[in-house]
Amino acid sequence: MRTVPYNRNNAVEYAKKWAMNRNPAYYDFDGVGGDCTNFASQCLFAGCNVMNYTKDTGWYYINSDDRAAAWSGAQYFHRFITTNNSVGPVAVNEDIGNLETGDFIQLHNGTEFYHTLLVTGFENGEPLIAAHTRDAYMVLLSDYTSAEPVGLHIIQINVW
Repeated sequence: MRTVPYNRNNAVEYAKKWAMNRNPAYYDFDGVGGDCTNFASQCLFAGCNVMNYTKDTGWYYINSDDRAAAWSGAQYFHRFITTNNSVGPVAVNEDIGNLETGDFIQLHNGTEFYHTLLVTGFENGEPLIAAHTRDAYMVLLSDYTSAEPVGLHIIQINVW
């Protein structure tokens, strides 16, 4: 296995195109728990171009009935991306102030992660985010939520 760079620009460009719309290639989960992590995964895929097809514990999307829980579930996304030692993206928990564009912020309610946001830029050091469910693009994190955010910094993409 080898690593390749994460294309942060591609992830942000994808968000720019689809943050306020829905890509018809993917199911819209708004009516069944929210579309935030599905959208975040789409952005991440745009920047890494590799999926992990490991049944049950991977990170992949074929269709709405054939996908990994990590593709569309915030808690599973966090678990996969921070423990992945196989094919696909790898991230570490990071302070919000150390994130880069193309990284992610997840919101935690004290029990579990429930929302996933993409960092699209910064304004005076504060992250600007893109998200689905409550659709947003280039919105200050502080304008979007008052919850305690947890940063996820993408450190590498593993490929065969």
